[in-house]
Amino acid sequence: MKKKLIVFMGTNVLDNGPFYHGIKADLQVGDLLTAGFQSNYKPQIMMNHIYFTALANGAGLAAALAKGEGRERVYIVEPTGSFENDPNVTDKKFPGNPTRSYRSQALLKIVGKLTDWVKQTPEERQKWREKLAIIEAYSRAEIIN
Repeated sequence: MKKKLIVFMGTNVLDNGPFYHGIKADLQVGDLLTAGFQSNYKPQIMMNHIYFTALANGAGLAAALAKGEGRERVYIVEPTGSFENDPNVTDKKFPGNPTRSYRSQALLKIVGKLTDWVKQTPEERQKWREKLAIIEAYSRAEIIN
């Protein structure tokens, strides 16, 4: 029987998952994801955390906006250590955590691949990229790293 990972921060259970990570890299079950890569949203920043969500479509959007070539991929992941709400979208921009977005300094283990999520149309991807470019150009908001 497979044990389900439930991670606590303080005394609160953040989420029971399942969890997803969207990317363009072609990875395999058993591979480990780590922090230390450039931000998709501010490339001059090297990220201290690895980000994931409990919403498959949210991971799909992240995959659509990810840097690089290749097709969008969404992986089912398990955190190997503690994690926290992503402060870049929780409370700072949205009350609570409606996006069910998280981050961790610990590795994420790929435990499966998702093949079905709501994919962005080319027009929707372009609108997101334009919004992100405006935010980057005119916003003083910093990524909490």
